[in-house]
Amino acid sequence: MPALPLNLPVTPTVAVIRIGLVRLLPGLLLCVGVTLVAISLEHAETALFGRAWLEALVLAILLGAALRTAWTPAARWHPGIEFGAKTLLEIAVVLLGASVSAATILMVGPALLLGIVALVVAAVCGGYGIGRLLGLPRRMAILVACGNAICGNSAIAAVAPVIGADGDDVASSIAFTAVLGVLVVLGLPVLATALGLSGIQFGVLAGLTVYAVPQVLAATAPAGALAVQVGTLVKLVRVLMLGPVVLVLSLLTARLREETEQVAPQVSAGDRPALGRAGRRCIGWCPGSSWASWCWPRCVRWAWCRRWRSHR
Repeated sequence: MPALPLNLPVTPTVAVIRIGLVRLLPGLLLCVGVTLVAISLEHAETALFGRAWLEALVLAILLGAALRTAWTPAARWHPGIEFGAKTLLEIAVVLLGASVSAATILMVGPALLLGIVALVVAAVCGGYGIGRLLGLPRRMAILVACGNAICGNSAIAAVAPVIGADGDDVASSIAFTAVLGVLVVLGLPVLATALGLSGIQFGVLAGLTVYAVPQVLAATAPAGALAVQVGTLVKLVRVLMLGPVVLVLSLLTARLREETEQVAPQVSAGDRPALGRAGRRCIGWCPGSSWASWCWPRCVRWAWCRRWRSHR
């Protein structure tokens, strides 16, 4: 049997991936390390208190802020950190569409669906107004309002490129939204007891007010399984408002993008595939397992090509 040649030809694609890996690896490993510490702290919270009051993503933000305060990364760390903070977040928003289907929407009924839409619109407008009254910059006020009104960190990550927000705006908005979310989680069970709400009523209230699914679970757990199920369902339907809100913001915030000299898409890069994924799932075009095997290599290839072109 002839021996295989030791020096195999390196195609341009392989060379690009190899160079990209070398550039991204230090920063990505740093991000992975912070992520593992945050996940460990979340598990420690669950073991000590019975639930995680701060989810791993919020803990990762706090850890990253503390690390950046104590240490300034050298230039070799920057590409991987930027890749994790932007490209991977956009891929996560793409995958967000897999969590909602038409059957989920129909289960809540038309009255509650209209109520969710009205509440999200009022929360975004009211939250922005309150933020401006408190002195927040316009971009940060928009991010905080959308984060609290829709789906927290995912909404902030999707809205940020549309309005030209930078990393500091995103990090500050996520931290501020997390603090408000913890206050709501702690106060809702007390309010439900004072008002004498049933499990269904409390689930609807929690699903309409708490910004993240893990915190909905934490808030509704004391009220029983029915409150948990209803709260989670209502919260998932709120996620559907992310696409329309991003679309409207892309039409209304052109001046904000021009001020930062950034060209943002009319709809966020994450939202178009996310909405398309939700629609395809509604009619059964792409089951989860087969879609994941189809989408993952294409998402990775898109991310690599985008990063390579930006540094040419």
